[in-house]
Amino acid sequence: MNGILNVAIGGALGASGRYLIGQWAGRTFNSEFPFGTFIVNIFGSLLMGILIGWLLTREGGEQMKLFLATGFLGGFTTFSAFSLDVINLLERKAYTPFILYVSGSVVLAIAALAIGLFVAKRVFG
Repeated sequence: MNGILNVAIGGALGASGRYLIGQWAGRTFNSEFPFGTFIVNIFGSLLMGILIGWLLTREGGEQMKLFLATGFLGGFTTFSAFSLDVINLLERKAYTPFILYVSGSVVLAIAALAIGLFVAKRVFG
């Protein structure tokens, strides 16, 4: 039961963080480009890389992994919202933002995770 509780609490906190960043990005950038989802997916991938890299150096971090990786970062990043944003851009025939959003999200999220792992291995390893 502790695992479910860790995931639930972490997920609630992560989703709340995603919401707040989405609201901030909407006010700050005032653009059809979905900056809120873009920012949380890239930043969340960086955090996931750092977290997993750090957890690899620790014994018995399963509950922390459930809370932070599965819960918080699972609630914070949002591929389902990404997919919806992609379809909305296509329906509006916003082809340039569509291409930038899809390619930028995938490439930068993977790069951010790799950087996070590299940093974690240097700092914690």
